[in-house]
Amino acid sequence: MKNKNKLKKIYNEATNNVSSQLELINMLREYFNLRLQLKSNQLKQPHLLKKVRRNIASLKHYLSKNNNI
Repeated sequence: MKNKNKLKKIYNEATNNVSSQLELINMLREYFNLRLQLKSNQLKQPHLLKKVRRNIASLKHYLSKNNNI
């Protein structure tokens, strides 16, 4: 739910290119950290990988649709 709220906020701030790109970078970092945890068998919630990956795709789609990427 937390990530969905972030995406909705970014979609509403259509003119703020910098914040949406920073949010994308933060999501990519989060995904990277989750993958590291998965490989070291420390990840307790593997469903988060799928959720974060889809949020990244959604944000990239939004940015490319608005020609901001």
